[in-house]
Amino acid sequence: MSAIKTETPIKLTAGAIEQLKNIQSEQSIPDTHGLRVGVKGGGCSGFSYILGFDEEKENDQIFFIDDIKILMQKSHGIYLIGMEVDFIDGLNNRGFSFSNPNANDTCGCGTSFSS
Repeated sequence: MSAIKTETPIKLTAGAIEQLKNIQSEQSIPDTHGLRVGVKGGGCSGFSYILGFDEEKENDQIFFIDDIKILMQKSHGIYLIGMEVDFIDGLNNRGFSFSNPNANDTCGCGTSFSS
């Protein structure tokens, strides 16, 4: 069974929130879906980030940031607690970026890390 948390283990910047709400609206993502944040094995540094809208699953922790429902497996918290997700919209770089205090090493693309 899922549990709704009042503390948020991650942070979303204003830019990330704005972009995520735009994606929800433009892609008509149902209200039953939330933003899944997590990690998976792989990437050039050992782990890569998961960030995308998904249906709630058993064992998800649920929390809200500015009306965005966040879904995260409890076991991923040790890798993600304190992480900040931002959205960069620059001339040379556009996309979500991850600032993770738990990462010992990151790759050049910023989407994978090791702990």
